[in-house]
Amino acid sequence: MRTSHRYGAAPDQEGELWLPSGNGPHPVAVLIHGGFWRARHRLDLMDALAADLQARGLAAWNLEYRRIGAGGGWPATFVDVAAGVDALTVIADAHHLDVTRMVVAGHSAGGHLALWTAARATLPHDAPGASPRLRPRLAIALAGVCDLVAAAERRLGDRAAIELMGASPEAAPDAYALASPAARLPLGVPQLLVHGTADDSVPVDVSERYQAAATAAGDRCRLLRLPGVDHFALIDPGSDAWRLTADEIGAALS
Repeated sequence: MRTSHRYGAAPDQEGELWLPSGNGPHPVAVLIHGGFWRARHRLDLMDALAADLQARGLAAWNLEYRRIGAGGGWPATFVDVAAGVDALTVIADAHHLDVTRMVVAGHSAGGHLALWTAARATLPHDAPGASPRLRPRLAIALAGVCDLVAAAERRLGDRAAIELMGASPEAAPDAYALASPAARLPLGVPQLLVHGTADDSVPVDVSERYQAAATAAGDRCRLLRLPGVDHFALIDPGSDAWRLTADEIGAALS
């Protein structure tokens, strides 16, 4: 079963819940799509992964959010992701969800948002997205933009991080300190990074540097470095990269 649920009044403040068969309670994988935070990409990028998780007996919460060009950016995109994840507590009883068993996984810019979701408990009480109702057991970044400052300095995605934040890191250091997972370490949540060495959208060294920093800060952070794998193979449900990821999700939710 696949149903849509709203967590706000804006058109993109919605998610799709993919429920497996059986009575539950079902553990939940939150999926956050990428596309460098821009409006031309939508949650359907993750439909095939949601279907695969559903077939594995897991619930998938495929999240949409306001993006650049559609009311998004700092802080609206972050407010939406926080509200969308917390909305699971509202729909949990009606759909027999076990939200104590929850992981969050995102691809590319969605990988950044997945790690940021895990970082919410580190935020000051008055920051966008602070005081989460839920914390994931595991945060997974698939070719994730783990460090917004580095992404801005390297102009990844044609200056996408600067578009997201509305300014450069030099002009808005306080905002980047709240928005970048690399600036929030340690997150206090186990993390898994999956990245291909043939990725020409988000270079693999972005994850390598983040993993080193997270480990040094005391977090449990693993990197699956996949030789010869490109950016989009990670969201192909028939790929070895996704099978490895899905197995990690299943293990975390067992």
